Amino acid sequence: MSKRLEAERHLQALDEIRHIMGSMKTLAQLETRKLGRFLATQQQALRNIEAMAADFCSFYAMTPPLAPDARHIYLLLGSERGFCGDFNEAVLHALDEAPGDAEPRLVAVGRKLSLRLEDDSRLIQALDGPDAAEEVEAVLARLVEELGRLQERDGSYRLTVVAHAADAGEVQRVPLLPPFPPGPEAPRYGYAPRLNLPPQAFYAELLDQYLFASLYGWLYTSLMAENLRRMQHLEGAIHRLEEQSQALALRRNTLRQEEITEEIEVILLSAKAVQQG
Repeated sequence: MSKRLEAERHLQALDEIRHIMGSMKTLAQLETRKLGRFLATQQQALRNIEAMAADFCSFYAMTPPLAPDARHIYLLLGSERGFCGDFNEAVLHALDEAPGDAEPRLVAVGRKLSLRLEDDSRLIQALDGPDAAEEVEAVLARLVEELGRLQERDGSYRLTVVAHAADAGEVQRVPLLPPFPPGPEAPRYGYAPRLNLPPQAFYAELLDQYLFASLYGWLYTSLMAENLRRMQHLEGAIHRLEEQSQALALRRNTLRQEEITEEIEVILLSAKAVQQG
């Protein structure tokens, strides 16, 4: 195979890869827009629950049951797929910078992240993460079921989520359990809220709703950040492919010019040989 044909085939392969990456980037953009709508609704729901909790706690002093030696569980939200740069490495780096805990345990969500932790003795559960917004609900159900099993087996625990912010910026470490800021706040209203349940029972239900809404929001947030990081990563990769394609196209044209020059020389030599003959 001539060098020009080899360059031609390489150029064609780069073009096909560039089109595939372009399609992946478009899908990530569409997913990001869809997640933006879901996330806005979920954040509003969480703000409503937090406002309700603030009103309730300002009249009823409630402390979530937490043993003095309660273990700390870190919920790590990583990526299910690749092409998102150092997304998972950033989550692990934020975990390493967390304040020291005695024997912390890890729950990882996202196949790519879980693979990096498969030899870590602190990992107690690895779950597949969502690949699209429609899969968040199923992932949340599995996650809540696993957290419930841990509570039944070991009792109460502290829970901290480690995940990317929605804008794919810094990784955040946010405590979820125990919930709500400690200490009573000044009541915003003159009368305590009217309850249809005993305060302790209401508080238990409120905790469940808060944890459910928080986990829902963080799964959406992490998936949003993953797609934003994938868009950035693919955009950089496509730019590098375009540069390689331009350089390869220039080399192909140069080789073609050399072939044409050689063909002209052969023709001229043949014509000269005929004239001399």
